[in-house]
Amino acid sequence: MNLALDLRPKNLESFIGQEHLLGKDKPLRLIIESKNIPHMIFFGPPGVGKTSLAKIIARELDVPFLSHNATNFKLDALKKDLSSFELGLFKPLVFIDEIHRLNITQQEFLLPLLENNEIHLLAASTQNPYFALSAALRSRSLLFELKPLSSKNIESILENALLQQDAKFANLEGIKHWIAEHANADARFALNLLEVAINMKEHASVESLQEITSNMLGVREDNVHYDLISALIKSIRGSDIDASIYYLSRIINAGENPEFIARRLVILASEDVGNANPNALNLANSTMQAVSKIGYPEARIILSQCVIYLASSPKSNTAYKAIDLALSDTKKDSTPVPLHIRTNPINYKYPHNFGGYVKQNYHNGKHYVSLSNIGFEKTLQDWLSSIKNNSIEQKSKKNK
Repeated sequence: MNLALDLRPKNLESFIGQEHLLGKDKPLRLIIESKNIPHMIFFGPPGVGKTSLAKIIARELDVPFLSHNATNFKLDALKKDLSSFELGLFKPLVFIDEIHRLNITQQEFLLPLLENNEIHLLAASTQNPYFALSAALRSRSLLFELKPLSSKNIESILENALLQQDAKFANLEGIKHWIAEHANADARFALNLLEVAINMKEHASVESLQEITSNMLGVREDNVHYDLISALIKSIRGSDIDASIYYLSRIINAGENPEFIARRLVILASEDVGNANPNALNLANSTMQAVSKIGYPEARIILSQCVIYLASSPKSNTAYKAIDLALSDTKKDSTPVPLHIRTNPINYKYPHNFGGYVKQNYHNGKHYVSLSNIGFEKTLQDWLSSIKNNSIEQKSKKNK
């Protein structure tokens, strides 16, 4: 018996939760009912119905369902699967679970299939696709966030299971309520606990379930991919070393992929440390490369070194603010490049002939970068001020 598999919902009517997407006249329900299905990626915590929803959609479309898991994904296997549908009337629905684990080459292989509508792609991820997937893959898909199930949702799922199993034992209501409150919004986990209780028969009790799960629930208290990662990033940004290591340990204990943690540290090194300590990006990038080759358990030490370094470093978000300001300003900017700095320039002044700096018109004059007085960024600011004040051009003006 496997309740989580046996009781997987077969249609939208039996699907519990995600009312914001599947309720009456809600967007995803309307899309499914139209049977005109775009490529879609479902993301959210474990056990909220991502795989079940994909199977329901395949059943609604009445098309072949090809299921792959990115943890052991092989391009040759997918190519072989697709070859049998080349002359078919129906496009297969390709479901890829844990799609965030696909490497760039594998993601790029999917692009022409999506572009040419050779398949229906449905995918599931426990990670935010804006961090885990390429922009090209995201732009060809609709993204839907599945939210954690409420305790009421979990109780309804358990009630259905008990009815189908015709299970009866002492304190049934108390056990059902306890599981719903302690399943951390994960229907699969809740059904697995209920299955344990059913197998224990007359020995089932809240106390026995507490004992069994004592080492499991602490790991599942928070949504690792959202709250814990957010807490780690904010602790590093706030230069709290101890909090940073605390949240890193929580994330590692929850079984998070070390490469995912390292990628977030690389982003933080540039976004929140930046040129206040340029070496932060080097260390974070080295960390990402190292943990991909080393893996756990030793990867914990490499991640710890990087987190301590980043939390201890001076902070600056100058790079982040500057590029976003410039991107916003230049979205509709088609101003011609000044003649003197084009490929074949006219009257260009070579800065090396003027002591390393010469004032000339490079762009519209708008100010995007505000260097701080923190860390190495202050050194950069002082150097820029120095060359501007001591350039040959500036000295000649002072001598007049």
